[in-house]
Amino acid sequence: MTSISIIGRGKMGSAIADIAARAGASIQIVNRSAKPTGDHPEATYAALGDDLTGDLVVLAVPYSAYPNILKHYRDRLGGKVVIDISNTIDFSTYEQPEALIGTSTALELARQLPADVAVLKAFNVNLADTLITRTNGTTATTVLFAGDDAEGKIALADLLQAAGLRAIDAGPLPRSKQLEAIGFLQMVLASTGKTRYESGFTLLP
Repeated sequence: MTSISIIGRGKMGSAIADIAARAGASIQIVNRSAKPTGDHPEATYAALGDDLTGDLVVLAVPYSAYPNILKHYRDRLGGKVVIDISNTIDFSTYEQPEALIGTSTALELARQLPADVAVLKAFNVNLADTLITRTNGTTATTVLFAGDDAEGKIALADLLQAAGLRAIDAGPLPRSKQLEAIGFLQMVLASTGKTRYESGFTLLP
């Protein structure tokens, strides 16, 4: 059975916890406080800095929060698979930060972690509503992911498929740049009212 630690209690973190619960995974939710919420009674709760119990570790927070997370966990992630869901977007301007042009949050994260920590890019092209409903239009929600760790990809794909979602391997970690471009465009379109947060890009079967 897959175990997963989700750092962050926002809408995306909650949606990913829903997916993990449907897949029968063991779930740990990590936030500033270990106080439980009523949303996920099946989960255990921990405060930031507590030991992470999951083999998969989802960073369900903005990229700007990564330095604080790494301060607590950089040298405590050996053997785990870290999943980056963020996008290269400045939410105050809805533009790409200059420091991230030509790279991706996933690539930058991988550079800051020890070599025995695998990094995957996933969920960044999915809006939370389509993860919660597991549908996007008339099709099952598709989760695109990228990374260089084969076993980590298999574990993530198995979890997604067990929850009733489609899982598509987009290739090695550098493909995270293209995934983030899709995520960036989708968020800009939704924020300007040209699409809905309940919809999004999808792949037809």
